[in-house]
Amino acid sequence: MRLRFAPSPTGTLHVGGARTAVFNWLLARKHGGTFVLRIEDTDRERSTDESRDAILNSLTWLGLDWDEGPYFQSQRVDRHKDAARELHAGGHAYACFCTADELAAERSEAQAQKRNYVYSGRCRRLSRDESRGRQEAGEPHTIRFAVPPGRTEWDDLVHARTGFDNEGIGDFIVLRSDGGPIYNLAATIDDLDMRITHVVRGDDHISNTPRQILIYRALGAEPPRFGHVPLLFGSDRQKLSKRHGAQSVEEFRALGYLPQALVNFLALLGWSPGDDREVLGLPELIAAFGLERITGKSAIFETGKLEWLNGQHLARLTAEELARAVTPWLLAAGIATEEYLREHREWYWNLLEVLRPRARLLSDFVTLGRPYFPARISYQPEAVSKFWPDPSEAGRLLRELHVTLASMADFEKIATEARLRAMAEERGIAFSDVVHPLRVALTGMRVSPGIFEVLQLMGRELVLQRIEDAIWHLEGGSLSAVS
Repeated sequence: MRLRFAPSPTGTLHVGGARTAVFNWLLARKHGGTFVLRIEDTDRERSTDESRDAILNSLTWLGLDWDEGPYFQSQRVDRHKDAARELHAGGHAYACFCTADELAAERSEAQAQKRNYVYSGRCRRLSRDESRGRQEAGEPHTIRFAVPPGRTEWDDLVHARTGFDNEGIGDFIVLRSDGGPIYNLAATIDDLDMRITHVVRGDDHISNTPRQILIYRALGAEPPRFGHVPLLFGSDRQKLSKRHGAQSVEEFRALGYLPQALVNFLALLGWSPGDDREVLGLPELIAAFGLERITGKSAIFETGKLEWLNGQHLARLTAEELARAVTPWLLAAGIATEEYLREHREWYWNLLEVLRPRARLLSDFVTLGRPYFPARISYQPEAVSKFWPDPSEAGRLLRELHVTLASMADFEKIATEARLRAMAEERGIAFSDVVHPLRVALTGMRVSPGIFEVLQLMGRELVLQRIEDAIWHLEGGSLSAVS
């Protein structure tokens, strides 16, 4: 079994293309096959090295390694031209001298008659001598495939028996007037030469399949098996677009998603393992994957489901794996240095374990973890308005808390809890009326891990500094509340 993923380097790797790559990769790995990477870069105006590198980096980040390639279609143009000449010599293609204006007139006539436009085939009716003479005279022309009468059908790996009437396909161009190959010729010849046995791609390619099968048959070759997977739609049932949010693998990586979570999510778009499992790592996906469980229905891209899956995969990481994933985010945010994290490794790993249940994305560890490092923090406006409604009263409470916590000989959890509860009782207030203002002072947030976990993770010195900063803020310091 030989499968391929063949992106065009005209932009970053879209999640729709990534899902196609995932399906092909899983199928190759499941059956011990070969996964071939081919870059279809014959569109020289739109193809860029930056896009190519971005696609390769995204595939590598996702863990979708390839066995062959990357091959570059642009390096095979002479082979494509040879194939077109072979089709022409065999009577399966012909020169078309129709001008753009003539073709536009045909199209306008079809529209006026409210019928689908199919090329009339007028140049197909030229005699061989006339056609040769016009070519030899240097008259501009394309090469069109001569579609035979009948119907082209195949057993689709997803949709079962599928077919098109050849009359509705019409004679299609395989070489442009400048000698450049058209997609259907280039892709077919590349798949043929690379011995691709299975072509799994999106439903948007289904109309290309009969054309490619016809080229295979004209060359006396057996076509591969074709399977067309459902397209991706947003939650509004409209085709996935920028209005639905992030679109590329790069964007999801930048938001803080784990590669294994994104692969897991993409695999479930139009496929299921046949049981109730939803959280699957790569080995589990490989073992369960099969085209027979791909549905023909449109797949809905739900970002909320992806976030949930990411949280589940975060929970699966070992402490070391979690630290390895989170550390670059903290370094990039300027919260800590590698040296600091190395010197405080046990404390750091404990912090990550406390924050892990509240995090959905790697970026959440930046937001949630910032208060536990020495730099100043800011205060969420909603936290200030809810738990510091009276700045004077909040300041008095925090001053008392500062004295209390500074004077304690034992700063362990049992001792701090007993002392704060006693303080609330002495003041005649609910314990929560002590905890919530203190939480805002320590973290700047409305919610956090348990207050005693926060106290232990911060340690007495940072706790006292946080309270001093909060008092300074409440008394009119320049540190303003920001979101």
